[in-house]
This record gives sequence, structure tokens and C-alpha cells, in this order.
Amino acid sequence: MDRRRIRWPYLAGVASIHVLALLAFFPALFRWSSVAAVPIGLYLFGTLGINLCYHRLLAHRAFRCSPSLEHFLALLGVCCLQDTPVHWVAGHRLHHQHSDEQPDPHSPLVSFFWSHIGWLWVENSELDRFEMLPRYVKDLLRDRFYLQLERRAFWVGVNLVQWAVFFLIGAAIAWFTTHRYEEAFWGGASMLVWGVFVRTVLVWHITWSVNSVTHLWGSRRYDTEESSRNNWFIGLLSNGEGWHNNHHAHPRAAAHGHHWWEVDVTYLTIRLLALLGLAWDVVPVNPQQKAAE
Repeated sequence: MDRRRIRWPYLAGVASIHVLALLAFFPALFRWSSVAAVPIGLYLFGTLGINLCYHRLLAHRAFRCSPSLEHFLALLGVCCLQDTPVHWVAGHRLHHQHSDEQPDPHSPLVSFFWSHIGWLWVENSELDRFEMLPRYVKDLLRDRFYLQLERRAFWVGVNLVQWAVFFLIGAAIAWFTTHRYEEAFWGGASMLVWGVFVRTVLVWHITWSVNSVTHLWGSRRYDTEESSRNNWFIGLLSNGEGWHNNHHAHPRAAAHGHHWWEVDVTYLTIRLLALLGLAWDVVPVNPQQKAAE
């Protein structure tokens, strides 16, 4: 690998968050309230921010909602430190356009490691040059909100606010239960480690597993022109993203699980938003193509 093409700041950031997550093994930072924040955060940030917003709403326009709700959900995605919406969506649309071909940014045909994480550390001329992005995300670039998020100070600020909020929540819980300043500090630090760093690492690897695992192992219901697979473990772990062969066969459909046993919590959330009048124009699975499986 050409060292000159490595995105060193990105590599350093990913490594640093992993190291900070390891602080969870420090006994003083263990709090049940902080541990409980992990599954809540996985749904709030991973499912709503990445699955529902970045992927199904922004990348595929599988449903519509108000701009204010869309922007709020996008901020949840930004808190996952998986790049800005513009760059994430551009990379995903490029993946669908050239899935498992040479231009695919994260094909496992290179290696499992490359598709899981290695591709993130290497410069990509199609995605890293801002002037190349309009060919993939012209719709997002028309929205001033997403243009602002391309400014480093904006998305860094969003994450610093997120970290401060988690610390203050943990500190408040510890203070009201012990009324000791020292415990308030450790409670805040515990919530920061578990609620942010551990949760972020888990969301990363769950998302990356869709790129790697579900293009290597699993079943194929549809005869698509790439190696996508339905992997039940990733399907359950990711709240529906692991039914990946279904998704590649029907990329715009809001539902990735096509049978009742293919649990798709992300789609159920979209259904709930639709029932509440917060989402509309939900794209269904093409019934003719589904009948021909």
C-alpha cells in the first residue's frame, strides 16, 4: 500500500476512538446506567442516523419526510463519525453503481480486511475530491444544510456537543444518587466512554460488516449481478441491514426484510413514522420482481 495515499488523520481518528473505547475495561468507569446507554445509542444513532437516514432516506430516497426531521436524523448520523452525509451517500451510490467491480470502493474481492475497514484509510479520487461529488449527490448539494456539514468546524462541533451532553448526563445521574463531586466526575466519564466511544465502535463495525460479511457469507434469494448475500446474524445485529441480497435486488425499497422472519427494525421504524404522519411516499418492494424470485 502506498503510504502517500493513506488518509493519516482518518486512520489516527479511528484508532484513537478504539483505544478510548477500551477504557470501558477500567473498573472505575463501570456503571450500569452507562452500559444501558449502549443499546439505546445503537438504535438512536446507528439505526435512526445511519440505517434509516444516511442509507434508506438519503442514499436511496426510500421514503420522504419533512426537511426538519431529515436534518435532525442526519445529525444523528453525523454523531456516528462515519463521514458527512454527502461523502457517505456518494460512497454508497458508487458502491451500487459498480458493486463488486474495480470502481467499488469497498469490494471484498480485494480482501475481507479491505472491505471491512481498509478502504476507509486510503484516498479515493472519486470521493475525496469535492468537485467529483456532484455526479453522485447533486440532490444533497442543493441543500445548504448539507453544504454546511462539509465544513469541518460544523461536524466537529456537533460531535463535541454530543460528547459534552453524554458527560453531563452521566455526571447528573451520579450526582443525584451520591451527592459527591468525585462520583459525578467518574459518572460523567463512564457515560462518555460507554455511551459515546463504545457505542461508536460498535456502530462502526456493524455498518462495516454489511460491506464485508454480507458480500461473502449468507444466502442469495435473488440472482443479482454481484455477490450480495442475506446474512441472518448481520440482519439481526444491524436492525435489518444484513438482508443485503434483498436490498441489492430492490435498492430503492424501504423494506430490506422480505419475509416475516427477516426482522427489519429499521423498516418497522419507517412504518411507525408513516403511521404518525411523519413519513410518506414509502417505496414498496416491486411485487412483480418479488413474485419472480
